[in-house]
Amino acid sequence: MSEKKFNIAILIDGDNAQPKLLKETIEEVSKYGKATIRRIYGDWTSQAMNSWKALINQHSINPIQKFSYTTGKNSTDGALIIDAMDILHSKNVEGFCIVSSDSDYTGLAKRIREEGLFVMGIGEKKTPESFVQSCDIFTFTENITPKIVEVKEPEIKTNRVGTLSKSKIPKVTPKSKKKNSILSDKDNKTISRAFDISTDENEIAYISTVGANIRKIDPSFDTRTYNFATLSKLFENLDEYEVIRNEVGALNHPLVKRK
Repeated sequence: MSEKKFNIAILIDGDNAQPKLLKETIEEVSKYGKATIRRIYGDWTSQAMNSWKALINQHSINPIQKFSYTTGKNSTDGALIIDAMDILHSKNVEGFCIVSSDSDYTGLAKRIREEGLFVMGIGEKKTPESFVQSCDIFTFTENITPKIVEVKEPEIKTNRVGTLSKSKIPKVTPKSKKKNSILSDKDNKTISRAFDISTDENEIAYISTVGANIRKIDPSFDTRTYNFATLSKLFENLDEYEVIRNEVGALNHPLVKRK
């Protein structure tokens, strides 16, 4: 994945995004650049937008008012697209983030890429593939939704003399043999293709290079889908691959090869 940082315009479809994930959305964009323009579009006279109102000031987001002129329709899509084109031609940013699961933004994403700018999308897994593939990077909201960890109380057992005692802490079960089956068929093929085009004559590749090629093949690929924070951790849990430490000075640039 490229280390270059961009000035990014975040454009949020308020009718098609989740207020509860606003903080996580901005944090996700910050991995790739600085959000210099932050706008959210919707009909702010509608009660449906109330859940956004307490959040937009906290995150310095500019609300853009667009009335719904026809029942069942809204002008949000058109307003967002028009503003995006104005920003594009102003040349004040090097990238865009479109927050929506709506396929109507497919053409906009393609147009931005034609200008050589970075474009990412954030939306639900129901997002049409056409929009996903039109972005350089697409993050599913399911992968940035905070996980709720349940803490179980120690089990209470009765011993033979009738007194209560807490059960001992259970032993850690050894990890099962690593299996490629943790991946979907689609992601397994994506990783395999990316690895093949990333290897050198020794059939070894930098994991960072594989990661960049994965994004080119499938912008929506995300290791968090499988509960791994990094691509290196994912490879360590795949039976077909072996991760090799490659320390250069104080830094580690891990390599990967097929077993």
